[in-house]
Amino acid sequence: MSTTVGRSSAAFSKASGSRCKGPTTQVEFGEQKVDVPKGGYYDRYRMNPNLDEVARDPAVGPDIDFFRNTPKKLVDSRVGRIYAPNFYYRTSSVQLVFLAPLDRLQSKLPSPLEPITALPGYGLVALTFYSYLVCDNDPYNEVSIAVIVRQPGQNSYSTTQLLSSVWNRTFYGHVLALPVDTEIARVRGVYGYQFPKWLANINVEMDDHNIKAELTATDGTPDLTLDVPLPALRTITSQSSIGTNIAINKIDGKWYEVAVQTNPLLGAQRLLPGNVTLSRSEGPLSKLLNELGVSTIVRMDVLKDAQMVLNMPTPLEAFH
Repeated sequence: MSTTVGRSSAAFSKASGSRCKGPTTQVEFGEQKVDVPKGGYYDRYRMNPNLDEVARDPAVGPDIDFFRNTPKKLVDSRVGRIYAPNFYYRTSSVQLVFLAPLDRLQSKLPSPLEPITALPGYGLVALTFYSYLVCDNDPYNEVSIAVIVRQPGQNSYSTTQLLSSVWNRTFYGHVLALPVDTEIARVRGVYGYQFPKWLANINVEMDDHNIKAELTATDGTPDLTLDVPLPALRTITSQSSIGTNIAINKIDGKWYEVAVQTNPLLGAQRLLPGNVTLSRSEGPLSKLLNELGVSTIVRMDVLKDAQMVLNMPTPLEAFH
């Protein structure tokens, strides 16, 4: 494995404090007013799309049965009545899972959350670069750092829980950082879910040969750069390998869980991947990875094409 730590390059940066480069219109989300692309998905559908129209969008493709199986409902939320869940019709992502010392991870977790043990003395940290190409709240990019945690309410051994998570494609995590590059994504995440979101410049590029991603602060301060050859991808039958990531966090002082279902369509997975160049610099995510003490990359997951459903928060009964 080749993991390079150094100063971040701006070679792949695109100014994107807001990706709305064309005409925009102002919309209200709760008590917030934000600009969104005029004629975009949010402007047209307000989170309640006509799926027949979506299926005719060439950027999406006709196979959207994954979303038809999860009808939207008008629900109460912290920002008023909204349609949920949130649909991501075309996405790509690259995730790196690192080993990190358990004591470093525990110091970042609120009680009673506990990091899952992968090896004696070590837990797991997931760094993920997302590119949401078509979704209900218009295109944006996102970067996540999360600690993989034990399933709340389960007292089985960590090894048993970890094997069960791998087998069932269901992981529990606590998100420590979640920068995005559009204002509506920030507003929705902060006010709707109380996720640690802020605006940053994010670029994710995945061509036929390489994956390149970069995160910088809006003032230009370098943070993270990722460069890795694109592994050989395989086509995955829709809805045959749905995975679930469950984020656990407090909302208004009470514990909640947020489930994200992913329907992979084209991707690859590598254990102990080689030729991964991750450059850290002076930004907040670089500092966070340093504080967590991340070391060996034990797994890399690449999705060049996938669909996602982001559900509303539900009370975490195990902690009540």
